[in-house]
Amino acid sequence: MAGEVTYPMKLTPYRDALALPGIRPLMLLALLVRVPKTMTLLALTLYVVEHLGHGYAAAGLAGAAMTVGSALGAPVLGRLVDRRGLRPVLVLTTVAEAAFWFSSPLMSYPVLLGGALLGGLLTLPVFSVIRQSIAALVPAERRRPAYALDSMSVELSFMVGPAVAVLLATSVSPRATLLVVGAGIVFSGLALVWLDPPTRDDREPVAPGEPPSRREWLTPRLVGMLAITTAATLVLGGTDVAVVAVLRAADQVHWTGVVLGVWAVYSLVGGFMYGMVTRPLPPLVIVLLLGICTIPVGLGGAQWWTLGLALLPAGVLCAPALAATSNAVSQLAPSGARGEAMGLQNSALTVGLALGAPLAGAVIDASEPAWGFAATGLVGTLLGLAVLPVELRRRRAAVGAGPTAPHADRAPHADPAPPPALRTPAGP
Repeated sequence: MAGEVTYPMKLTPYRDALALPGIRPLMLLALLVRVPKTMTLLALTLYVVEHLGHGYAAAGLAGAAMTVGSALGAPVLGRLVDRRGLRPVLVLTTVAEAAFWFSSPLMSYPVLLGGALLGGLLTLPVFSVIRQSIAALVPAERRRPAYALDSMSVELSFMVGPAVAVLLATSVSPRATLLVVGAGIVFSGLALVWLDPPTRDDREPVAPGEPPSRREWLTPRLVGMLAITTAATLVLGGTDVAVVAVLRAADQVHWTGVVLGVWAVYSLVGGFMYGMVTRPLPPLVIVLLLGICTIPVGLGGAQWWTLGLALLPAGVLCAPALAATSNAVSQLAPSGARGEAMGLQNSALTVGLALGAPLAGAVIDASEPAWGFAATGLVGTLLGLAVLPVELRRRRAAVGAGPTAPHADRAPHADPAPPPALRTPAGP
C-alpha cells in the first residue's frame, strides 16, 4: 500500500529478546560487573611475579588455587541460591571477596595460596547468576538470542578486563591493581544486590518444599552438555597458549594482542550470527566443529596475519559453542534446581580453561608450538565424540516415542515451534 512503512528489524530475535521486561538492565549490568572478574587471574599473576618476586610457576599455582576453589564452590553457591534466594548469597560472597582482595596485598606467598583457594570457594557468582536470570526472564523459545547476547557480552568483558589489569600493574603497581580489582568486585556485588534479578521463572511450576532431587534432573544428557562445555573451553584455553607460543617462536610476540583481538572479533561475529539463525546447529555439532577447525590452525604459518586468518573458522564458533551449551543447560534443568545446574556449568567452563592451557603447554614444550592447536583441538573433539552416543540414543528414543513424548520439544539444538520470535572464550 502506498505510503506504508515497515520496520522489519523490529522483528529480529534480538529486538524480541531485548523487549522483554528486565532484560535490557540485566544485559547492561552484566557487561559492567564481569569486567573486574576477568581481571582477577592476571592481576594475581602480576602481583606474584612483579611484587613478590616469584616465578610464573608460582604465579600459576596461585591462579590454580583460585580456579580449583571456584570450580568447587560454584555448584554449592548455586544450590544456596535455589534454597535461600539470591541476595543472601550475593552478600556472603561480596563480603568474602572484599576480605580477600583488600587483604591480599599484605599476604606472603604461602598465605596468598590459602587465601586464593578460600576466595575461589566464595567467589561472587557473576557469570552463573546472569545466565540463571536470563532463563528466568526469557521464555524458552527466545533464550537462544538472549544467550548469544550474553556470550558476546562475556567476550567484550574479556577484551577489556585483562588489558586494564596489565595497564594498571605496569603504570601504577601490582598491589594497587589488587585493590582496584577488589573495589570493582565489591561494586559488582552491590549492583547485583540492588538489581536483584529473578532466578526463577514464574511461568514454570515449582514444587513446594525442597528443591528437586539431583536424580530427577542430573540426567546423562545434562551431564553430556556439561562435558561438551568443558571440551569447548579446553579448546579455547589451549588456543590462547598456542597463539602466544607460535608468535614467540617467530619473534612476533608483539603482535599477540592483535591476533587475539582478531580472534575475539571472529567470536563476536559468530555469536551474532548464531542468535539470528532460525534453525541453529545442535550444541554438540558446534563443539565438534570447534575442535575440528582448531586442529589445523598451526598450519597457518608463523606470520601473525596468516595465523589470524587461520583462526577464522574456529573463531566464529567460539561464542556459539558457549551460548548453545548455556541455552541447553537452561532448558534441561528445572526452575527449582537451575542455580545448581548453572553452577555446575560454571565449573565445567572453569575446568576446561584450567585443563586447556597446561595441555597445550606440555605438548608445545615436547614438540613444536603449532602442535598446541592440534592437541587441544583433538582432545576437545574426542570429548565431544564421547557424548555422541548419549545424544543419538536420546534422538532415537524421541523418534520412537512420537511427538507427544515428554520433553520431546526441549531439544537444546532448536527453539520450540511458534510463538515466533552465547559463548566466547567466555569466562567462568
